[in-house]
Amino acid sequence: MPFEAPVAKEEVMYFTRQSYFASPVTLPYFDNKGNYVASLGKITRWLADIAEKKGVQIFPGFSAAELLYDNGKVTGVRTAASGIDKHGEPMPNYQPPTDVRARLTILAEGTRGSLTKTLVRQFNLDKDRNPQIYSLGVKEVWEIPEGRIEPGYVAHSMGYPLSIDQFGGAFIYGMSKTVVALGLAVGLDYADPTFDPHHAFQIYKKHPFVAKLLQGGKILRYGAKTIPEGGYYAIPQLYHDNVMIVGDSAGLVAMPSLKGIHLAIYSGMLAAKTAFEALQKNDTSQQQLRHYEELFRQSPIYKALYPVRNFRQGFKSNLIAGMMQFGTQLVTGGRGFSLSGKLEMAEDYKHYHLLQHLNGSTFNSKYNGQLAFDKKTTFDKETNVFYSGTKHDEEQPSHIVVPNLATCQECIEKYNAPCQGFCPANVFEIVTELKNGRKSLVLHPSNCVHCKTCDIKDPFHNVTWTPPYGGDGPEYVNM
Repeated sequence: MPFEAPVAKEEVMYFTRQSYFASPVTLPYFDNKGNYVASLGKITRWLADIAEKKGVQIFPGFSAAELLYDNGKVTGVRTAASGIDKHGEPMPNYQPPTDVRARLTILAEGTRGSLTKTLVRQFNLDKDRNPQIYSLGVKEVWEIPEGRIEPGYVAHSMGYPLSIDQFGGAFIYGMSKTVVALGLAVGLDYADPTFDPHHAFQIYKKHPFVAKLLQGGKILRYGAKTIPEGGYYAIPQLYHDNVMIVGDSAGLVAMPSLKGIHLAIYSGMLAAKTAFEALQKNDTSQQQLRHYEELFRQSPIYKALYPVRNFRQGFKSNLIAGMMQFGTQLVTGGRGFSLSGKLEMAEDYKHYHLLQHLNGSTFNSKYNGQLAFDKKTTFDKETNVFYSGTKHDEEQPSHIVVPNLATCQECIEKYNAPCQGFCPANVFEIVTELKNGRKSLVLHPSNCVHCKTCDIKDPFHNVTWTPPYGGDGPEYVNM
């Protein structure tokens, strides 16, 4: 497996504006002894090569656009048509949709899966569950002068530039003697409509500790990804007739360690075992596939998720209250202060405050003087998109769908269009018409890095992310 380096040294820090404090002890769940720093992009390519040698057929040039049903049961997927222009008209390279029929379909779409959310809604698979909540991680890979970092060095930090009422933190991973990965992950339950995770990450890089590390270096890659953080109580029913859900699509991320790759792989193994038995018995009903969830409850996935089942919800007020909740959860086996044993939290898009209620105390007003980009250490979104390797056929219809433009006007008036901030790739632009001063939305879907934050955080749920042409999107090398 193409690991970069074993974890050699790790630190947990709290950042102030100009300094930092290192924790004298390793915090619970932050111990990475025995783990490795790795590039997920390299690992997935390595795994794909093994799968293909074993006879698995992989079709990255096709995107699954919708589920197929027969008598109310999933029977496969339909791929999206390609070679269609912006007006929906076929071009010379037109390829019609293809129906891919299967006795058993396993959804492994990653975070905020388009088909998964449709399936969950169709069959009410999230009944009595908590809503899924997310963080957005913004990340860069840098080449720096040798001697700055040790391979396998791991640092996590809280605090600056995030406010005390925001959940999140930053990370630095030494991939080699000259390559470092760093980023900022921010809970999408933040209330300030002007907050911009990408800009916050650029400000983070100006901190003396980080700036010294990066001085004289150069950026290699950029990317962004949402992370499902709802925990055990937000996991939907993992199966239905002829279908199962695995990995990030099921929300299998362990908080607070913020790890989900091993859980995604393990869930795939459990789903494979269940599928094998079901096909042997010629029975792919939900009663037979219930075995998947039974295996899940006996597995290391359950053992990793259940003790921290209330972790993320404990931080819904602020950092201090969250740490108190976490301490109580450690003592009570995950229950915390909750009498029922289950803490709840609303969907991320419901947390916004109206601009008029913030009295001018916003992210933009606080950091207005620090949002200039020098193109050496800090970068605007368009420049970062270049380093993501993102490519889309610009003739295709927009895969970012905004069904009601009138709602955008209400959003601009009440929140000043927070899509300008939450999108880490400048897909959403508000332009002002010269004649009448009216503001309107302009989309740049070719910039999209497929984080799907727009599908999660829009205050009116007026944005839907759909798959673009198969194979289009970011090219995450070494990410």
